[in-house]
Amino acid sequence: MITHFADLELTTVSLEGVKQCYANRLQLPIIYESNDFIRFQLTSFTTLSFREAYESVPPAHFAFQVPYSKFDEVAAFVQQSGLLILKQELGQYIDETNGRKNLYFRDGDGHLLEIIAHDYIKEDVINTTGKLRTLYIREIGFPVDNVPTFRDWLKKDFGMKTVNESNLFNFVISGTAHAIVVSKQRPWIPIAMKALPPKMVVTFGTPDLEFIKNLSKNMDNSFLKEKKLLITKDGYTFWIEHTPDFTASLAESLNLPKFSLG
Repeated sequence: MITHFADLELTTVSLEGVKQCYANRLQLPIIYESNDFIRFQLTSFTTLSFREAYESVPPAHFAFQVPYSKFDEVAAFVQQSGLLILKQELGQYIDETNGRKNLYFRDGDGHLLEIIAHDYIKEDVINTTGKLRTLYIREIGFPVDNVPTFRDWLKKDFGMKTVNESNLFNFVISGTAHAIVVSKQRPWIPIAMKALPPKMVVTFGTPDLEFIKNLSKNMDNSFLKEKKLLITKDGYTFWIEHTPDFTASLAESLNLPKFSLG
């Protein structure tokens, strides 16, 4: 099964701008840097990467899961970072509903970021570091022309699951990874941002090497490289990577909803 997002790679028009945002303001450690690429460590299991390109950058949406008990501390840190904080639908910056808290903000390329916390997630399973206190990347948005087709592809080939389904907006889930499959016609809240397909490379992690091998046999447009499988679909690029340290039992220890654990 897929347990988590291991890496999210986005494009940028300014590596220096990315460094000022993520290294200086959000205080994420840089683990690799070259002339056109930079990678930050979010957790021991997850990285966030940017590749500089001379092209327009459609903004992506992604969300960091943080501990519920630390949410107010993290929110205050983000609010004091100098980044653009976004009001939500009722004019509030922080929304708190049924054991969930969240706050939206933007980086220098216009990407729509979110910190989110849920009171049911156990906080002592994954060590957090730094001021952002990230447990894992919870959500990545995938605007598409046909939501049911892309959603059902994730379910059939990747073994992901849904609870409620619609033709406009779906969470497709496996472990901690929530793929938000959204129609291009449905703007992102809270600022009605157009849901443009971002240019990104998403790496899913799985502890099951046989899962990767079986995928490579059954999928078109794929390429197996050692313990990583490259897949393209509807303009998106995916890697499925063998990550033995983030096990299914670790994901289960987080007290995730049972349906997301396979």
